[in-house]
Amino acid sequence: MSERSLMVLGTASQVPTKRRNHNGYFLKWDGEGFLFDPGEGIQRQMTRFGVSVSEITKIFITHFHGDHCLGLAGVIQRISLDRVAHVVEIYYPKSGQRYYENLLHASIFHNVAKIRPCPIQGEGEIFRDQSLTISTLPLSHSVETWGYRIQERDSVNLIPDKLKEFGLRGPVVGKLKSEGEVFWGGRRIFLEEVSRFRRGQVMAFVMDTRFCANAVELSRGADMLVCEATYLSSEAEEAREHGHLTAAQAAEIARRGGVGLLVLTHFSQRYFSFRPFLEEARRIHRNVVVAEDGKRIGFPRRRREIGGE
Repeated sequence: MSERSLMVLGTASQVPTKRRNHNGYFLKWDGEGFLFDPGEGIQRQMTRFGVSVSEITKIFITHFHGDHCLGLAGVIQRISLDRVAHVVEIYYPKSGQRYYENLLHASIFHNVAKIRPCPIQGEGEIFRDQSLTISTLPLSHSVETWGYRIQERDSVNLIPDKLKEFGLRGPVVGKLKSEGEVFWGGRRIFLEEVSRFRRGQVMAFVMDTRFCANAVELSRGADMLVCEATYLSSEAEEAREHGHLTAAQAAEIARRGGVGLLVLTHFSQRYFSFRPFLEEARRIHRNVVVAEDGKRIGFPRRRREIGGE
């Protein structure tokens, strides 16, 4: 059975707190497992919240500030220790190659991990298979930072009763699906007459950035947007200076992008209550949740149309 959900492993920006770990997010997407920005202490968080290292198929690093990457060394060593059988791809900014190498060789261990480094050199598509496309765009932080977009391909589901009604069976059905129309039973039959369009789902990951056009573009039509909200609007100038977003700005990105569910995270250590983040964001975008360490967030139900401005 397929499963799509986000496990929040940590929500603290810059430094962990007594209640919150460094960043870390695990997206379960059917048979794939995507780990985003593993900060310090991520192994323990995975153990606490039931995420096995063997579930990880891809790791995404937005940038090489410590709260977004210090846990990578331990994760790689655990992949090796547990003899994970499949190849794990790691995506990261090519400009941070030396930091990646430092983390890969952070300490002595018997390295049998099957790791494939995938340094990002430019915007656009970085992965494609029969069901998924993964793309990236640069963001506006104090260092080179990339946002990610996971997009399922649109598909068409044939309706058995409709096929039966038109007497369609055998190889002609495959031809109809591939070509969009066939001549059968003395008439031309079009694919849309016997099928239902299924819009592919989208998840966007936007971390450590000022408000920028690329953040909106990454989130365009996303069913779920995981977005940093380091500050409240009362600290908007500080947010801009340090290359971060307020909760209101994250909500504005979601509104302009036509996002389904906005997940706020990456909160500054100065805040102890996150209700103000929720209230600030909901004044702009209705469907908002605040991430909490250990919270599992189910993927929203599939939407038929892409919204947004």
